[in-house]
Amino acid sequence: MQRDPTFIGTVQDVLGSTITVELSNDTVTGLSFVHGEGYRIGQVGSFVRIPLGFVDLYGVVSQVGAGAAPERDQEQQAYGNRWIKVQMVGEGQRGGRFERGISQHPTIEDRVHIVTEADLLAIYGSADPQEFVSIGHLASAESIPSLVNINKLVTRHCAIVGTTGSGKSTTVAGLLIALSNPQRYPSARIVVLDIHGEYARALADRADVFRVGVQSSDSARELVIPYWALSFQELIGLTLGLFSDERQYAAVSDKLIELKRESLQIQPRDGIDTSSVTVDSPVPFCLHKLWFDLYKRDHETVIPKPGASQDEVEAAYVLGPDNQPLQLGDAMSVTPPLYRTIKTSGPKEERVELGKNPIGMRQQLAGLASRLKDPRLAFLFNPGDWRPDINGQVKKDLDSLLEMWIGGSKPIAILDLSGIPFSVLNDLIGALLRILYDAIFWARNLPEGGRERPLFLVLEEAHAYLSKDNTGSAAVAVRRIAKEGRKYGVGMMIVSQRPSEIDSTILSQCGTLFVMRLANDTDRGHITSAASDNLKGLFEMLPVLRTGEAVIVGEAVSLPIRTLISPPPQNQRPDSVDPKVAERLSKKDGFDDGYDGPGSWVQCRDPSDYAVVVRQWRLQNPNYLHKRDGKKTDTIIDPTQHQR
Repeated sequence: MQRDPTFIGTVQDVLGSTITVELSNDTVTGLSFVHGEGYRIGQVGSFVRIPLGFVDLYGVVSQVGAGAAPERDQEQQAYGNRWIKVQMVGEGQRGGRFERGISQHPTIEDRVHIVTEADLLAIYGSADPQEFVSIGHLASAESIPSLVNINKLVTRHCAIVGTTGSGKSTTVAGLLIALSNPQRYPSARIVVLDIHGEYARALADRADVFRVGVQSSDSARELVIPYWALSFQELIGLTLGLFSDERQYAAVSDKLIELKRESLQIQPRDGIDTSSVTVDSPVPFCLHKLWFDLYKRDHETVIPKPGASQDEVEAAYVLGPDNQPLQLGDAMSVTPPLYRTIKTSGPKEERVELGKNPIGMRQQLAGLASRLKDPRLAFLFNPGDWRPDINGQVKKDLDSLLEMWIGGSKPIAILDLSGIPFSVLNDLIGALLRILYDAIFWARNLPEGGRERPLFLVLEEAHAYLSKDNTGSAAVAVRRIAKEGRKYGVGMMIVSQRPSEIDSTILSQCGTLFVMRLANDTDRGHITSAASDNLKGLFEMLPVLRTGEAVIVGEAVSLPIRTLISPPPQNQRPDSVDPKVAERLSKKDGFDDGYDGPGSWVQCRDPSDYAVVVRQWRLQNPNYLHKRDGKKTDTIIDPTQHQR
């Protein structure tokens, strides 16, 4: 009888979902060819198939060699250390669809085969091109594509983790390019929170870029986040900070509702009226007026009214001369009014005291005044057409802002947060996510909602604001999306180089994990505990994965796979490539005089212009460079169109 070229051994031990396979004496480990295709045998991460009647069980090799052998005396081991350990992951009927989990277990002497391309077709089923995308090929078989289920990738959330230089950003770019393919997914909606400004060049043909501090020659659009769209807690955290007692919270809350009601009386808005407005209602109001009125309440001084008794509090005070402060002040320019200095001693007619009802917020109000005047926060407190006037009226409402972010002509919106001060980054990310999620949540039954057009959020450098000890608004918003987003069509992708620093509650909600090279043992342990499959042996190979190689486990892949990610073209890769040190340091830029002895280095070094460095530093924008054409020039150019 002709030997089956796919046969590799027999089952000798079964423990739960783990089986031990004794390799046949005729099996040659390494590369084997079946029907002209090459397959690697005895490789951690490769697949095996165990036929049981009309059902095929499938598993992943997690351990090879002596450590995979059953516990027995050494002299009783057949064929030395020719053993492999396999983790069972699913089953499929002949000609039927593959399913996760197994309904039956193999028994002793059941035959084990390598998985061929034909078997993989059975695992992936029809591989509907509308539902699956290829992101590379299996590391153990170059002819077999690595297919990812888009439905489960988005709705069940996913994470891409790996150390610096492992290929995370390139993998993210490749996935986003596949998800935004105009022929296959013309209605895609993707929002990328780009902490370091890496993706504008990679996705230039399919993304609108929003950036703080846009210059006139930049192709990006101005990023603004209207403060009045924030919730009360988000606004307080970014403006006034912590309060010492509930009385201060109540005073600010009451004033805020008053200002929103005044705004609605002047310009009514659909969906809300003055009786239903709350501190969290996204209704425009003037923050400058809020500051001004609270300042007057806390700083106002009065002159006691002669002849008034101590019990007659309401009648005991009048303002200074002519019932006016010494300086009126101006809310919109953040100029405070000026009052008389407090004086509580001397003749009664000369005394000057605080107003009737100060709330003790002088320190917080001084901080708010400073923030209102800070040009770095203009995107928040001076948001262009969304900035309310003194009466709370705006030129544009939130519908136009949402349309720019998730309803534009391009499928991807990149919110470049690299120009936002780090001190407010956490709160701003939380506010952005909460605004987007609330809008999708309440519109869930509309064509613009997430059920009709799912929204995919990409969170770069997530460890910076999603740590287990972080209780900020970003972590709160992400936890809510992780737990509820699936029901309303909001999915997210978490990207991080330190998965151990991410809250395990958030990471465990990610149904699919793309795990790239991880050398840190703590990071690997965190991923192993978060993965839905029992594949500890598979994760032991993470320190030796190649750049661009990943172990993918979870719901978006039929089997846990070790895959080589297909990188996008060079002009569509993120701006995170390591500099070629030797090449750049050897560059002479046309100066060929060479080194002729001490003092002659200047003849062969690249000429420098550090005035340009200082200008870019002051601009706080890395996207404009001084043109290097051998001449003195002030031309500002886009680096995506020019190489220095």
